[in-house]
Amino acid sequence: MLKIRHRYSALLLVILTSLSLVLSGCGTTADAPKTGSNTPSNTVLKVGATPIPHSEILEFIKPELAKEGIDLKIVSYTDYVRPNLDLDTGDIDANFFQHTPYLDSFNKDHNLSLVSLTNVHIEPMGIYSKKITKLDDLKNGDTLAIPNDPSNSGRALALLAKAGLIGLKDGVGIKGTVQDIVSNSKSLKIITIDAPQLPRVLQDPKVAGAVINTNYALEGGLNPTKDSLFTEDKNSPYANILVVKDSRKNDPALQKLAKALTSPGVKKFIEDNYKGSIVPAF
Repeated sequence: MLKIRHRYSALLLVILTSLSLVLSGCGTTADAPKTGSNTPSNTVLKVGATPIPHSEILEFIKPELAKEGIDLKIVSYTDYVRPNLDLDTGDIDANFFQHTPYLDSFNKDHNLSLVSLTNVHIEPMGIYSKKITKLDDLKNGDTLAIPNDPSNSGRALALLAKAGLIGLKDGVGIKGTVQDIVSNSKSLKIITIDAPQLPRVLQDPKVAGAVINTNYALEGGLNPTKDSLFTEDKNSPYANILVVKDSRKNDPALQKLAKALTSPGVKKFIEDNYKGSIVPAF
């Protein structure tokens, strides 16, 4: 009988201990929601951008957006095509790399409905060379490279015209093509190349110079304020913009992103870090 009592006592102790653990566990679970009930869940925004300066500016605003409950994820691109296609398919929520003339042309060519939320900054396009130190040094028959996408090639030709190197048909403006060149006193040969490759083409002994977008100039180690032979003035209409799908233009999270990109802090960041090679457009 003594052994049986000991067995019952031991069994009762095990049951009571297990019950205590279960009740304790239930108490912990019940309290957990209270401790986290005031913590907002973050909204993840994926924004496509080229590295310099777009990704750098987005990195700068990450902490402020985090305070607004937005977890900003930056998706890096090195071309001008995929960011818009991925935005249209929903792989990213917004992109930041282009200007309005390029967006308008892309929408038309690909039948998309992407829209600008805000202007952020201007990247003056410039003429660069590793062979000469001033445009007057260009020789007859020299080769100049320009971007091959329609909006930027027209912009580059307009810059060459403003520099006095070529003349364009009246009225073509930024929509000019090489076929619209009506005067070319030095018989310069104009070739078109993918925009990201332009800094590298400066090393080609057959190329005297190139017209390069500032973001790619910076990525190529060029200082627009020191290395360019001729550049757009700061009143250029080619502001870089934050772009979203038309159906999401009123999305509160995207509106917060637009507000953060045009804050006084971002203006100071651009002015302090890029020293005039990039200027605020707001």
